[in-house]
Amino acid sequence: MGETIKDAFLQQAQSCAALGSPFMDRLMTLCADRLGPETAVGARCHAWQGVLGPSGQSVPLRLAGALHGLVLSGEAPELAAVYPPNAASDAAIWQAVSEALVRHEATLQAWLENPPQTNEVRRAAAVIAGLWWGLGQVGPRPVVLSELGGSAGLNLQLDRFSVAMDGAVYGPAEAEVALTPEWRGAGRPVPLPIRVQDRGGVDLMPLDPTSPEGAHRLLSYLWPDQPVRLARTRAAIALCETRLDAGDAAGWLEQRLRGRVPGALHMVYSTIAAQYFPPETQAAVAGSLAEAGARATADAPLLHFAMEPDEKTPGAGLTATLWAGSAPITAALGRAHFHVDWIEWQV
Repeated sequence: MGETIKDAFLQQAQSCAALGSPFMDRLMTLCADRLGPETAVGARCHAWQGVLGPSGQSVPLRLAGALHGLVLSGEAPELAAVYPPNAASDAAIWQAVSEALVRHEATLQAWLENPPQTNEVRRAAAVIAGLWWGLGQVGPRPVVLSELGGSAGLNLQLDRFSVAMDGAVYGPAEAEVALTPEWRGAGRPVPLPIRVQDRGGVDLMPLDPTSPEGAHRLLSYLWPDQPVRLARTRAAIALCETRLDAGDAAGWLEQRLRGRVPGALHMVYSTIAAQYFPPETQAAVAGSLAEAGARATADAPLLHFAMEPDEKTPGAGLTATLWAGSAPITAALGRAHFHVDWIEWQV
């Protein structure tokens, strides 16, 4: 027997609890226990086919984002009254959700059409650490950034963010986006100046954070009892100037890697995105990187960095491969919490 919608909601509840969202844990558990096929939205969720949870269709997060979207837009004051920062009983929360399922059916149905779009800004801290490592291998120089599965491109602005490490802060003075991961492990990356010469990214369905609709959708998929996360994302949206290209990562990257950039380090990276690429896209991306790596030189090096789940726990693995005109250097840099509450640096 395949995964049921109840299983998917319970799995999502556990993930939300582990990632510090008690409200989402409660909401997802309530949906698991009480969402039936009596409403059109509930019937659609129950009839959904395939892998329903976070490793597949993410049906629970589609519904959660739709409901939070109603709260943020002001369309559902009865729902907002039971959402954080307000306190409410399970009975009151479910009563408001039940009413919203009927009253706002058309809006919710439209939201369910598309998978969640998240752009976790704290993951930029892991990318910055990986970039510091790469610059440490080839020496300080300008950087070209290419992000695969970039959602809305917020993390392409990483040179405008600051990162705290062991009591010191690195990056622009008075940065509007301040990243403060807990650093674990005996090692530390060596901070180096980041000067971005060019930046670009791709996503199958990129959001435009400079539009009210795009910004609203991004914020809706954040969790309502994490106000600091919401504020950080708003600050990153205000900085964002880069529009992502729409398309498959493989073809985009092949084009992007055709020309070398003398004097610069070209960094290709993904954060919790490559796992969702089809196998053929993953293979094509690896092939393009290998071919471009063979053409890389000491003057035009290529770095591939990934923050992606692996067979280990906790968190995601941080891996890097550098091509600079000789044999590639591959490194397991460490691990990071999925929202980068912590980074364990192992180099």
